[in-house]
Amino acid sequence: MAIAKAERLMNLALCLLGTGRPLSKRELRGSIEAYLEAGSDDSFNRMFERDKDDLRELGLVIETVENLDGEMGYLARRDSNRLPAITLDGEEAAALGLAAKVWQQARLAGAASGALQKLRAAGMPEAEDSYEVHHSALEPRIPVHEASFEPLMLACRDRRPVVFDYRKANAARPEPRHIEPWTLECWRGHWYLAGWDRDRGAERVFRLSRITGRVRSRTGTFTAPVPDVVTVRETVESWAGETATRTALIRLRTGSGYPLRSKAQSIRELGEGWDELEIPYGHGLDAWLVEFGPDVVVLEPADLRADVVDRLRAVAKG
Repeated sequence: MAIAKAERLMNLALCLLGTGRPLSKRELRGSIEAYLEAGSDDSFNRMFERDKDDLRELGLVIETVENLDGEMGYLARRDSNRLPAITLDGEEAAALGLAAKVWQQARLAGAASGALQKLRAAGMPEAEDSYEVHHSALEPRIPVHEASFEPLMLACRDRRPVVFDYRKANAARPEPRHIEPWTLECWRGHWYLAGWDRDRGAERVFRLSRITGRVRSRTGTFTAPVPDVVTVRETVESWAGETATRTALIRLRTGSGYPLRSKAQSIRELGEGWDELEIPYGHGLDAWLVEFGPDVVVLEPADLRADVVDRLRAVAKG
């Protein structure tokens, strides 16, 4: 069955590529044996439409043209289906192959695999042996566990506004957000969305793990211009204290808070199940510390301690 379908697709592709004019369904049916054997017009039409969609999915550009008699015809122009010369060297090809392994969700995995197949068919060299030997153990992954990733990715691509419920770190309940999505970026294992918040009239960055429920698309165009460069990483870094010039002193329960430990400038054992850490202090550190709950106690500075206490009280009140 698979061989028969592959042969049928190949014959259809050859007919469409070899013609100098659009071919009608009637002409294609008379030229391809598998279509002649179709039991009825409906059976042929279904088979042809599926085959045409499969060829387009494989990358063949098929044009639909109406002739003088009003009949629809199909052709695949050679100039529209010819890739330019590929000038990648072995190391560049290896880098592309490595990048293609990053995506694991079905939609992007298929697109990456298909792109590599087309490039190799057009003459892209295989990876050099030396690269494979030294890097064969590398299996890069960008984890995507959030259900909101795919609809947001498509909304960014298509420039479609979206609505979703978002729970801030210091809030007990999520709130609806009306967003014009710009871009997605992964930083330290977490995905973030940057876009224009219509309700607040300002740029905002959202952590996907705090999006609850379904992402709903909305009609209409963007109301705010999309910047040429969206600094998602810089924004998140500042929130997490990556660009901090001050330090904070905290107590951390032994055996917990490993992200905080990795950032600590110094760690001192206090005994009785607690350690003392000195960590960088920047904008948003209070929200991050709240996520560790009772495992963290802020010692100084006083303003950071007060901010953390206020956030914890807000969560307790609901």
